[in-house]
Amino acid sequence: MKKGNFFETAPTGADEIFETLLARDGVRIERIVSTGQESPQGFWYDQPQHEFVVLLAGRAGLRFEDEKDVIDLRPGDWLEIEAHRRHRVEWTQADPPTIWLAAHFGPQPQR
Repeated sequence: MKKGNFFETAPTGADEIFETLLARDGVRIERIVSTGQESPQGFWYDQPQHEFVVLLAGRAGLRFEDEKDVIDLRPGDWLEIEAHRRHRVEWTQADPPTIWLAAHFGPQPQR
């Protein structure tokens, strides 16, 4: 049995944390802790799997390449991001840290 707490965070000033909590049968669930990080200028995620993400704490701004406006995410907000829908993280709140729950599923990545 594995167990943990979503609200345990990294020390102040630490790098962004990506922690895989479960990986089985084409599904990967991870906890992400962001402390002010953002996607590099001009970078877009283009993921081979679908993603379901919930913001649990903090705030973040997410932008899709095919939309003009930034989506302002607050605790409790969730999004389903289809495979290959290009998006980026415009900003994350540092204090308190931004905590995400992300589930990746669907088409398997090419190896």
